[in-house]
Amino acid sequence: MTYPETLKFLYSRLPMFSRQGKAAIKPGLDNTIRLCESLGKPQNKFKSIHVGGTNGKGSSSHMLAAIFQQAGYKTGLYTSPHLRDFRERIRINGEMISESEVVDFVNSQTELINTLEPSFFEVTVAMAFHFFAENQVDIAVIEVGLGGRLDSTNIIIPELSLITNIGFDHMNILGETLPEIAAEKAGIIKQGVPVIIGQKQKEIESVFLDKAASMNSKITFASEEWEIQKSVVQSDSTELLKLDIKQKTKVFGFKSLELDLTGTYQLKNLAGVLSAVKELRSKGFNLPDDAIKDALRNVKSITGLMGRWQILERSPLLICDTGHNEDGIREVLKNISLTPHRNLHMVIGMVNDKDILKILNLLPQNAIYYFCQPDIPRARPSIELRNEALKFNLKGTHYNTVADALESARSNAHAEDLIFVGGSTFVVAEVV
Repeated sequence: MTYPETLKFLYSRLPMFSRQGKAAIKPGLDNTIRLCESLGKPQNKFKSIHVGGTNGKGSSSHMLAAIFQQAGYKTGLYTSPHLRDFRERIRINGEMISESEVVDFVNSQTELINTLEPSFFEVTVAMAFHFFAENQVDIAVIEVGLGGRLDSTNIIIPELSLITNIGFDHMNILGETLPEIAAEKAGIIKQGVPVIIGQKQKEIESVFLDKAASMNSKITFASEEWEIQKSVVQSDSTELLKLDIKQKTKVFGFKSLELDLTGTYQLKNLAGVLSAVKELRSKGFNLPDDAIKDALRNVKSITGLMGRWQILERSPLLICDTGHNEDGIREVLKNISLTPHRNLHMVIGMVNDKDILKILNLLPQNAIYYFCQPDIPRARPSIELRNEALKFNLKGTHYNTVADALESARSNAHAEDLIFVGGSTFVVAEVV
C-alpha cells in the first residue's frame, strides 16, 4: 500500500474512537499483547515513563520528553490523538515517524490485523512500541489514551508512572463518580514502580494510596512538593509563562522558570513534571538544571506540541485550546478572563458523548457564539448545539463547518477583540 492507502486502511478498516466513540473500544489488553508478541515484545526493549490522568497528560508528556531530549537522551514520545498528521502520535527526538515506516509496519502486519480485527488505537500502540525498540531509544514517554487499567499502552513496565489529575470525562466508559474514574486511572500503577500524582484531591486520594500500597509502589503527591506561582501579570502578547518555584525540600538550583506553554493550567501540570524529574534523578537519570530550564522554555519547538492555549493570530487575537471537558473548560475560561480584550467571540463545537449541558452552563453569556461541527461522525450537529445553547442564553449562529464559523468570527471581530476556538480537540485540529 502507498501511504495514503495505508492511512485509509487504518481509518476505515479499524474501529476508531475519535470517529465512533465507545463502540470502537476493544475491551482488554489481549489484542495489544498478541500484536506485540508477534513483534518480539518491543515494549520490553526500552525504558519508559507512563503518563495518565484526565487533563494535562499530553502537556506533561511533552514537557518530560523535552527535558529528556534536552539532557541528551534519545527520546521517544507516544501521544494521542493527533491534530493534523497521524504521524504526530509517534516521535523520536521531536521527529515524526516517516511515512515509509508507517507503510512498512502496516504492510508487515496486515495478515495479523485482519485476523485479530484490533482497534485503530491498538495498532498504533504496537506501531509505536516497535518503532521505539527498532530505533533503540534511551527512554520513551507513553501517554495513556483513555482511562488506564484497560488502555492499550498498559502493557509496559515503566520507570515511573505519572497521573496528572482526575476529573469528569468519558463517564460512559470509566464510571460516573470520581473514585470510579480514579480507580481506572490508578490501573497504570505497577508493582514496585514509583508513582507521582499531580494533584491531591481529598475525594480520591485514598484510591491512589490504597493502590500504591497494594503494589508496593512509592507514591508522591506533587501538589504537596511545590508551590508554583506566576511571577508576572500575564498579557496576551507574552510568549513565556514566567513562574516562581518554591520547593518543600531543596531539589533544583533554580527558583524560577519560564515555560512556553502559557495556559495557567500548566502550573498544575508542571508540579507533576518536576516531581517526576526529581524521582527520575534518584533512579540515576542525568537531568541537569540547565537542561530542564532550556527544555521548558522550548517545549513546542522541541516536541511539536500544538493546541494548548496557542496563539494563532494577533489582530484580532485568535487563540485555540483543546480543553473539552468540564475541568478543561473552566481552565480555558480562567485564561480568557486574564487576557485583555474588548469583545469575546467563541467558535465552539463539541462531540456527542460529552456532557454538553454542563459545559454550556459554564460558558459566558456576554460572548458572541459561532457554533460549528468538526468533520467527524461523533460531532454534535451545530444546529443542535446552538439550540441547546439558547437554553443557557448563549446566542449566536450555527455553521456546518469549523472553517465557515471561523471565517465569520474573523469578519465580525475588531482588532481589540478575542476570538477563541475550542470545545473539542477535533475543532482545534481544523484550525492549527
